[in-house]
Amino acid sequence: MAQQKLRLGIIGANVGYGWTPRAHIPALKHLPEFELAAVCTAHEETARESAEKFGVPLAYHNHHDMLSNANLDVVAVVVRVPIHHQLTMDVLETGKHVYTEWPLGANLAEGREMADLAKSKGVQTMVGLQSRTSPAFLTMKEMIADGYVGEVLSCHLDQTGAGVLSRPSGRTWQRDVTLGANTLTISFGHAIDALCMCLGEFSEVASVVSTRVPQWHETDTDRMVDVTSPDNILISGTLASGAVVSAHASSVPWHGSGYRFEVYGREGTLVLTSGGSPSTGGSRLLAGKGSDSGLEEIPSMPHHTWVPDSVQQGPAFNIAQLWGQFAQAINSGERAEPDFDTAVTRHELLDAIQRASDTGQRQSL
Repeated sequence: MAQQKLRLGIIGANVGYGWTPRAHIPALKHLPEFELAAVCTAHEETARESAEKFGVPLAYHNHHDMLSNANLDVVAVVVRVPIHHQLTMDVLETGKHVYTEWPLGANLAEGREMADLAKSKGVQTMVGLQSRTSPAFLTMKEMIADGYVGEVLSCHLDQTGAGVLSRPSGRTWQRDVTLGANTLTISFGHAIDALCMCLGEFSEVASVVSTRVPQWHETDTDRMVDVTSPDNILISGTLASGAVVSAHASSVPWHGSGYRFEVYGREGTLVLTSGGSPSTGGSRLLAGKGSDSGLEEIPSMPHHTWVPDSVQQGPAFNIAQLWGQFAQAINSGERAEPDFDTAVTRHELLDAIQRASDTGQRQSL
């Protein structure tokens, strides 16, 4: 018997270049498990525009009205980080399953509160740490678990993106570190989560968290604004397995070199690279045993792709993988990662990294 479609509502579904039209809508339209039943934006006219653009029957500009009247099974919270907490808590109070973008909250306390309420309500949750559904990362994780590199001795992660000097005023709210959307939480958060998925959690960490560009130029207002958000994160640490880790994530003015994650073991090496963020696709996995002449590119294992062939590579692909996994969790009642507990674990690591930088002392986890 065919599974009944899950009725989904999205809070934060504006037309434009946002994450919903770039990733969620192109992903969900190919997934038979879901029926996109409602959208919600902050204004009546934008809600109507989004519903018409995305072919959705119900449009709301008040999320309480959507939660009360749209007969939804699951809700996605795809908005700015500072309002993740309140919106997600409101969804959870109605007993609906919920997907919230990463970072889960603006801080660890918010994340813990959301995770605790989800447990008390007995609902399934998912957080947008989409590298965990990337076929390249899943292949890397499986190869490590199967002993391809042998005992993991060390690993190195580098992620360097451009664009730290200026941005339009609609994005300069991210300059405030207390709002939770910055290089530490987003660029580094996604990157270090993928590392932990492949290799396990940290046992201790030392760090430097730095704001090297203390002002941004607002391109549309031609004014300079003060910045407290970090743009460089440098860590060294030890994993629970004993492997040592070095990692550097940075936002630089020009010509960022992209992403590179290297794993070195007694018997071989694995390297995953991307010209941009690997969480949005375009990754290459390279592998070599000790006796090989060098590293060679290898394809991802086919069983790590579980979405229809019609889903295009790019931002929508890993998001579609996440949604497919979420549907399975909702229908089976079994936990699937990355959920809110996963997110809390990652927030705890980021807190330890910030604390290590603030105190100059190595932190245990």
